[in-house]
Amino acid sequence: MTGAADTHGERARDLDRLLTFVDAVVAIAITLLVLPLAEVGTEVGDGSVGDLLRENDDKLLAFFLSFLVIAQLWMSQHHIVSGLVLQNTLITRLLLAWTLTIVLLPFPTTLVAEVGEDSATKVLYIGTMALSSALLTLLAWAVGRDRSLRDTDSRPDQAQAAGAVIGFVLALAITLTFPETGYYPLFLLFFADPAVSAWRRARAGRKRTAHMGE
Repeated sequence: MTGAADTHGERARDLDRLLTFVDAVVAIAITLLVLPLAEVGTEVGDGSVGDLLRENDDKLLAFFLSFLVIAQLWMSQHHIVSGLVLQNTLITRLLLAWTLTIVLLPFPTTLVAEVGEDSATKVLYIGTMALSSALLTLLAWAVGRDRSLRDTDSRPDQAQAAGAVIGFVLALAITLTFPETGYYPLFLLFFADPAVSAWRRARAGRKRTAHMGE
């Protein structure tokens, strides 16, 4: 009995270490985003700060977009694993793959600032975000399918994660079809959760109507 408890405690510590590592990777990725802006600050010279900001508005936009997206992805990941008390091989691999997409984001972010409207840059930038969301969808499924890994009966919301994937794919399609929109279609991401909630309400309403008609 004691041996089983020790094994359980060791596995729980392994999970804590894994999640701490994931959080550290996210923190490092966000820190890397701001490094190009730190270099820009040294270029002010005798000019005005306003001129410097206007000259580097692409870098500022890329930083804020990437920061918001990484923060949103991290919050989604945090919600998915909030009830997790043990991990298995699949969950470990999915979390590590997800951290790869996060730590990669500073690279296309730099390309966005330097190249801007290049189609390949858009595919790499938004595609990395879409892949990150897709991995979170798989993670939510993996956590939800095995009750023994959680300390709650509630399963992670796969629909919310899938909604983010659809949002990224839609944003990529819009920005490639209408290049003048730039990267602003990415703000569709922040409508993904309300859209999923509205879809659920509509679905529940149809079920109630069908049930009443029987």
